[in-house]
Amino acid sequence: MRDKRFVAKHRGGPLEKEQHDQLIELACVYVEHVLILVENKIDERLINALNVARAWKLGKATVGDARKASLDAIAVARESCNPTSIAVARAVGHAVATAHMADHSLAAALYALKAVKIAGKSISEERKWQDEQLPKEIKELFLSARNNRNI
Repeated sequence: MRDKRFVAKHRGGPLEKEQHDQLIELACVYVEHVLILVENKIDERLINALNVARAWKLGKATVGDARKASLDAIAVARESCNPTSIAVARAVGHAVATAHMADHSLAAALYALKAVKIAGKSISEERKWQDEQLPKEIKELFLSARNNRNI
């Protein structure tokens, strides 16, 4: 069940546009931090998805654009055989899908952590780094939602 606190105000929820923008930016930052874990050249569809996410934040892309970019990122994951690259691609897919539903930002964080774990890096260090990136305006919302999901 979705956390109602992540429903945008224009859809009858409490989430302000500024908070939604912060969540999509946060998801992009998390994903960009783990892109270095991709073994081969980074697929252009992943870069495009991040660009679409940021364009949506600026009002220069639609939710439909974000949905298409998310599906493209998930296609990259399906085409890959490398578990780390799959997790990174899924993180990208969720980051751009945050335009549609803000709680996808939680999944972007989770898949970024999964990529770190698969790559044999420290999850606790990555989680600490992620927490340090949280803007104060959404920190309580994000952390409480993450804790409720046991992420």
